[in-house]
Amino acid sequence: MRSVACAALCLAAGHAGAQSAGQTSALDESSAGTNTQVAAALLHAPYSDLRAIRPIAGDAEAGRRKSESCAGCHGEHGIAIVQEFPSLAGQHADFTYWQLVEYKRDAMPGGQMTPPMTPLAADLSDADMRDLAVYYAGLDPAAAPATEAAARPATAEQLQRGELLYLSGDPGRGIPPCQGCHGSDARGHRDALRRDRNGRTPYAAYPALRGQQAAYLRLKLAEYRDGKQQDSTTDFVMSGVAVALDDASIQDLSAWLASLSWAAN
Repeated sequence: MRSVACAALCLAAGHAGAQSAGQTSALDESSAGTNTQVAAALLHAPYSDLRAIRPIAGDAEAGRRKSESCAGCHGEHGIAIVQEFPSLAGQHADFTYWQLVEYKRDAMPGGQMTPPMTPLAADLSDADMRDLAVYYAGLDPAAAPATEAAARPATAEQLQRGELLYLSGDPGRGIPPCQGCHGSDARGHRDALRRDRNGRTPYAAYPALRGQQAAYLRLKLAEYRDGKQQDSTTDFVMSGVAVALDDASIQDLSAWLASLSWAAN
């Protein structure tokens, strides 16, 4: 069923607030309310419709206190200690929050376990997820101490190919430029926090990719390409894009994004 949903939404998800034919969104006008209510409803939905979300709020200090168990993988300052885990410092709060919602849903009966995150998110309350997301979003990745996570060396040619693919795509292979959703500077969609006339922020859950761990990016892009990520409308969009990426393109993109410094303007 998820493959059918993917086909129906790959095109529609690019248009904020659009409804897929024959489907009723968990975020329909009839269920308007806070993101807390929305998240609770999505725990029982087959996927998260992120086209009609509203900005989240949380307590960063409470998030700091709750982050102790997260530091073992994501680092004390939000910079992952190993390449296979994502860095969270400076990541958009909305992205992190909705990712946690998806992990929590996966922990429910019938969900798809994604260790190690699924069991860790199972007992998080909505307030916990908000607080953690806001806390990590407030960390400055440029100010964090360097970690021992070693990136795979990249050649100048590889970085050049990755930059070109990110900024311009490859029309001949049907690959759109990544900057269309993740920003020309890879810090996220330029309209991430812009509200539409209904107060929604349909691009807030598009993540920043700048300076992210290369091995983590390779893993996620390969999962999108292979159809293993089908948990949200943004996943459907990414799956439609990544299907055209070969291993070399994934390597090039990941290497270039990982090479970008957060300190650079």
